[in-house]
Amino acid sequence: MGEDIIRLARRRWFNYADGIRLDMDVQRIRRDFPTVRDGRGIYLDSACQSLRPDSVIQAILEYYQEYPACGGRSVHSMATRVSVSMDETREALASFFGTRDPDCYIFTKNCTEGLNTAAYGIGLKKGDVVITTDTEHNSNHVPWLNLEGSVGIRRRMSKSGPDGVFDLEAFHKCMGHDVKVVSVQHASNVTGCTVPVRAVAEIAHDFGAKVIVDGAQAAPHMPVDLDRIGADIYCMSVHKMLGPSGMGVMYGKRDVLEELKPLTMGGGTVGLTTYTSVNQAPIPDRFEAGLHDYAGIIATKAALEYLKGVGMDEVRKWDHQLMERILGNLEDVKNLQVVGPTDAVSRGGVFSFNIGGLGAHDIAMMLDSMAGVMIRSGMHCAHPFYVSRGIDGSARASTYIYNSPEEIDVFTDTVRHIAETFGD
Repeated sequence: MGEDIIRLARRRWFNYADGIRLDMDVQRIRRDFPTVRDGRGIYLDSACQSLRPDSVIQAILEYYQEYPACGGRSVHSMATRVSVSMDETREALASFFGTRDPDCYIFTKNCTEGLNTAAYGIGLKKGDVVITTDTEHNSNHVPWLNLEGSVGIRRRMSKSGPDGVFDLEAFHKCMGHDVKVVSVQHASNVTGCTVPVRAVAEIAHDFGAKVIVDGAQAAPHMPVDLDRIGADIYCMSVHKMLGPSGMGVMYGKRDVLEELKPLTMGGGTVGLTTYTSVNQAPIPDRFEAGLHDYAGIIATKAALEYLKGVGMDEVRKWDHQLMERILGNLEDVKNLQVVGPTDAVSRGGVFSFNIGGLGAHDIAMMLDSMAGVMIRSGMHCAHPFYVSRGIDGSARASTYIYNSPEEIDVFTDTVRHIAETFGD
């Protein structure tokens, strides 16, 4: 049955290929990714973690094979090469995200660690107000919930519409001079909807509030100019943008980082300690306790170089074209329920959906077993969004630069078959 679906989708791809405008060489890009090149299924789970190109894998191997030493500690030749490579990655980050100071980029293990560092280090006191949206990932919800209980901060939520689209007017009404922090996602991992973070930052700063942005879903899929956005802290997961697993980055304005308390302290974070005192190391070292994932940091530069070569405008346009194809192919499936808006422009590269009569996990397993299509299922660490709307999670397909229109057709044809055969 799976082979029939794939043959049908392949015929459609050949019939439609002449009418599709390709803004980048997708077939060349696909050859750079081992699991794609080797035909190991159709990967539509990039909102969780992206695949990695050969250049990123090679950078990891090169570190372990040629200079597997510590950076920032020893002064021998291997260690010096690691230290220089770390500096080069920070410089690459500053260039990629449009800022001037490489030392304002802190290496973390993921976006979650960055958001927790910001939440617990920004120095909130009892009665301080924090604003988030009602569509946040747990990483930008649970820390504030915990601080509400432990410190006594107060929280306000900017309400979105039923489809999860951000409402700037509703956000503006939440603001007041008692607000100390505004912490919002740049793009949703459920609906794909983006938040106008530059406008949010301008409004928040007018009221004297600091702005923290969860950029996990935005940084991999669109141009991000941090100077223009104006956020005080911006966190991201490098493993969602072709980089190694367990790599993240927290960017902060220098004056904000100078006042931010580190989440973890120890080796590498201090200048000098005595039995009774400690002097903090300068930025960025004070936030990077212990030994690092040096291979991951070095390979982060390779990931940035790959994305720069493709062009982030092209990445965004390709997500849009694939999303248009998904929505167009599935628009007449009657028992399909889309979670979020039904126009491609609003969704980025994320398509969350349900099929009447089937659980999300059932849909995901059927797609994998029938056609080798790999998606995610569940509440996607955004539990309040689903609970507040009475939805028991969803299936989620998420695209990236290595996905082809042919793969999208296999996905949508299989979804259609599942809905028509097993759905209510």
